[in-house]
Amino acid sequence: MGSLGKIFGKVALMAIAALWAACSEDSVSEPSDADVVLSSAGASFVAESSSSSQTPNSSETFAEPGALAIATTVAQDTLELFNFGGVPLDFAADSFLTKFDYGDIVTLMIDGYDTLDVPVTANFNDVTVGEFFLYASGGTNNVMLELSYGQAAEAFGITRGAKFPINAAVQLKEKSGYLAYWAMSENILMSGDPEMYPGLSIEEFANFRMVKTRGMGEGVLYRSSSPVDPALARNTYADSLSKVAGVATFVNLANSEEGAASFTGFAESYYATQNVVYLELQPSFANTSFKEGLVQGFRYIADHDGPYLVHCTYGMDRTGFTIAVLEALMGATASEIKDDYVQTHKNFYLYSKDGYSPLTVEHLDLYKKIIAKNLQAAYNLVDVDISDFENADLAAATEKYLLAIGMQKSEIAALKNRLSAP
Repeated sequence: MGSLGKIFGKVALMAIAALWAACSEDSVSEPSDADVVLSSAGASFVAESSSSSQTPNSSETFAEPGALAIATTVAQDTLELFNFGGVPLDFAADSFLTKFDYGDIVTLMIDGYDTLDVPVTANFNDVTVGEFFLYASGGTNNVMLELSYGQAAEAFGITRGAKFPINAAVQLKEKSGYLAYWAMSENILMSGDPEMYPGLSIEEFANFRMVKTRGMGEGVLYRSSSPVDPALARNTYADSLSKVAGVATFVNLANSEEGAASFTGFAESYYATQNVVYLELQPSFANTSFKEGLVQGFRYIADHDGPYLVHCTYGMDRTGFTIAVLEALMGATASEIKDDYVQTHKNFYLYSKDGYSPLTVEHLDLYKKIIAKNLQAAYNLVDVDISDFENADLAAATEKYLLAIGMQKSEIAALKNRLSAP
């Protein structure tokens, strides 16, 4: 992981805390090593290396002039860390919420592990699927780094062998920067009735389509909502369309074999007669379980004849991430990846503020940012930098990502050969 190099030693912490107290008009209690508020008061501060077992590579400027930040530690709460996966910061939520607000985007830095930008939220369902966030619940002793549908500690590599305390810091990146997502999420609904979507074809209603991005073979890779799960009332359409397309190999990201077989109508489906790998993954893109499942699914594609179809339940989150990785590997542009990702949202969501209508351009632009953010976060955790998503060499970066999560060069070559063949 990238080295933090931005955490203060004890002396620096106390000195800066004293400076903040002297400059602030608000009265504050005497800071402790784990509860220090920093105000740069017109100056940049250079971090000293900490006493943590994780040694920063270098000292760096911690905050821009005028930036609000806090220095703290990762609390040694083994039950939360290793049983539930949240990373507790030794900073009381009520105190934290006097410095930051719900909807702020902050930069979290954990010494020796990683740095990432996360929203501050009051609820677990306030964020997109697979996203990191800071959970601040009033009255609790700790602000928590959490991962939607996953385990933040495991994703960061904080294991039972970690030496505590681990220094950490939080700095404001964008005031109220997440509020736009919350506003756009209001008045959004979906339906299982095709007549609610008069502008969609039956293929679009089933979220069924060929992947046509740059480098992908014609008629080789498809994606859809579940062809077997009846929960969304789209399965029979997706199954019939798969048969018409001649899909020979399915990658089921959502179900176990037993779970899929239990769905009504499974035994009679086209799906049940074809090659299927059942992965039963949660949409925790940064966790080991998802990465291992991704590798298993890609190996299955490389070892079986196409055409191929990747699906989860909606064909949105797990499928969206998986297809984006394959598109990037084959040479798709950032624009192509985002456009394909957002098509699923157009196929499912209706805007219901004034009657029922398709999503607005503003909605779609917001959803396009989600796939870029998810890829950036997952790649970054294995030291693959695509922070400049629009201009990054996504194909080369994706090869590095796949190598980092366990694939061999020969397997990647075989996968690319399968996907490029007409």
